[in-house]
Amino acid sequence: MSHLIAALLGFVEGVTEYLPVSSTGHLILVGHFLGSEGEASKSFDIVIQLGAILAVVVHYRALLAARAKSLLAGGREGMHLFGALLLAFIPTAVAGLLFRKVIRDRLFGPLPVAIALVVGGVLMIIVERVRAAKKIEGQTGLEHITPLRALIIGLGQCFSLWPGASRSMCTIVAGQLAGLSTATAAEFSFLLALPTLGAATVYELYKGRDELFASIGASQLAVGLGVSFVVAWAVVATFVRYLQRRGLEPFGYYRIAVAIAVLWLLK
Repeated sequence: MSHLIAALLGFVEGVTEYLPVSSTGHLILVGHFLGSEGEASKSFDIVIQLGAILAVVVHYRALLAARAKSLLAGGREGMHLFGALLLAFIPTAVAGLLFRKVIRDRLFGPLPVAIALVVGGVLMIIVERVRAAKKIEGQTGLEHITPLRALIIGLGQCFSLWPGASRSMCTIVAGQLAGLSTATAAEFSFLLALPTLGAATVYELYKGRDELFASIGASQLAVGLGVSFVVAWAVVATFVRYLQRRGLEPFGYYRIAVAIAVLWLLK
């Protein structure tokens, strides 16, 4: 893998990780058309998520520091957020461990990604239109994430194991359906990325470390991580404000358009 391709993949990861369009799906598609495929490339796509994880840590550093301090002191706010993140993380962790090999063998390809993009796009459009028609805004604020809502979001996140579904889309829509505002669901989705993507990155780095460094290279990995961090930070800083004005529906149309383009190129 050249440094240019590593930077391009890092850019794609950074742009798409927190948007409801599927970073893994986009990386699979870009890698396919660039000829960057194979087990090492799959591991690279997952490991460069670390850049996006660090972007959330930096952007929400004040909130995370306050909640961590509260948690260590046995405070209610810290315990509440920690418990909600744990409940939302567990279902995906279990499903990921059980189905990792099946997912990598059968769903890491352009056609499964295109199908997931269409299904997710249609779902987002329907949910947004129903909410608009019924004038549903949902509750705003992380304090409204109850254990039940956290579990619902966690179960929704399990569907994001299908590349193309989008972890962001699955968790935000699950949060909406659980009664949260789009902005609050998005913020919780960003924070949930820390344990979810962190665990996936560490596990993949451990499992694929030999082939990853032998086939890709440490400098290429560093480039991908660096670009991913910078771009993801910019996305996180602006995405919630965008959602408050426009909602998810435009991303639904984008997903469908990308899927149609992919299917046309594959025919």
